[in-house]
Amino acid sequence: MIDGPNKRTVPVAAGDPSDSAEKIGMFSSLRFRNFNLLLLGTTLSNAAQWIQQVTLSWLAYDLTGSGTVLGSINVVRSIASLGLTPVAGVVIDRVKRRTLLLMVKGWLFTISLALGLALVLGYSSIAHLFIFAFLGGIAQAIDMSLRQVLVFDLVPRRFAPNAVALIQTGWSLMRSLGPGIGGFLILWFGPGGNFLIQAAAYVLIAISIFWIQFPPQSSGGTHTGALQNIREGILFVTKNRVTRSFMMMGWVLPLFIIPNYVALPPIYAKDVFHGGPQTLGFLMSAVGAGGIAGGVVVASLGSMERRGILQLVSLLLLSLTLIAFAYSTSLLVALALLALSGFFEMIYLTTNQTLLQLSIPDHLRGRVTSIVNLNAVLSPLGAFAAGAGSDLFGGPKVVTIILSSIAAVIAVVVFFASPTVRDYRLSQAIVPESIKTSADSVT
Repeated sequence: MIDGPNKRTVPVAAGDPSDSAEKIGMFSSLRFRNFNLLLLGTTLSNAAQWIQQVTLSWLAYDLTGSGTVLGSINVVRSIASLGLTPVAGVVIDRVKRRTLLLMVKGWLFTISLALGLALVLGYSSIAHLFIFAFLGGIAQAIDMSLRQVLVFDLVPRRFAPNAVALIQTGWSLMRSLGPGIGGFLILWFGPGGNFLIQAAAYVLIAISIFWIQFPPQSSGGTHTGALQNIREGILFVTKNRVTRSFMMMGWVLPLFIIPNYVALPPIYAKDVFHGGPQTLGFLMSAVGAGGIAGGVVVASLGSMERRGILQLVSLLLLSLTLIAFAYSTSLLVALALLALSGFFEMIYLTTNQTLLQLSIPDHLRGRVTSIVNLNAVLSPLGAFAAGAGSDLFGGPKVVTIILSSIAAVIAVVVFFASPTVRDYRLSQAIVPESIKTSADSVT
């Protein structure tokens, strides 16, 4: 049972039926102290990542003036993640949560400190950025999957949709504030100072990790070999129709949407709107501001059933908004449209992640999550294509229109062709027994 916001220190296991009659409000998950600490650490980590993103993007484009190089840095990050992500799931299911979190943050602290010092001392080589991107991709492969798993460790199952929405709202908050802060920090302290600030953020995150009381960890996978563990995760994804369907829907963002937010903003800022780091910060922050509103909306949905159709409608509106952004000539109009796109993106992303995670059994969560998160590797590939396309077409607008149009077509096709996605209801995911049933669904 849940005793209250101050009495409870150890979360019940996922699927706990306690408080089943209680209505879930916008901030219901905040009653769990350990989740609050996870939310704090995740938000700080997101802040460091967004400051890093704007700094790397600006520095790479400022040094080379090439959209292709800008996209290539993200490809290098993906190479590291691609090779490690399946293994990361095995590690997550085997290693203690606290130990693994501290190892990842220690790694990120070290590489951020090293690059920051190199830049401060005047070693602003493009090669250093590629090395940093590769090493950062190693940590990202573990951190991304681990934090998704932790949400389901620290809150009961029925609170998971609300908890995921709050985590994503914090991510959007930092996407809104982080790039703007990063743009101004470039002016105040230079790129090197930005990376030193990131290193300091990882120290604070490590402190918050020590305060979290983690529940007993499932022993799933510890009695078999690592290769067998990976095979179990792959087999589950291939046999489970619901997980497979929502995983494939998750590919749309990294391939066709996120490149517009990652690779193209520096080009829009410098070549379309004729601005500097501040303009880049405004463009990226506008998306985050819309995402905050979208996260709040999702957190407030409570037990709204039709999450499948919600996902498709938000994807269609997101795509149309980005197309309108590509046609805009006024910076103010562009910022408003980017904010609206961030609103719909957050609804789509949070809904997709929630339904995916609720379809995975606890004892396989790390392994399956890492396989599902291979879709994040697609984002740098999309970013590379977007950057190269901008060079090819003489600007970013045509690229945005093409990518967003493909995403819009996908939303329409899936609506008519896939009842698994279109008709999916939240109650199908919340009830723990549905996992066992859906695991037997083979197409």
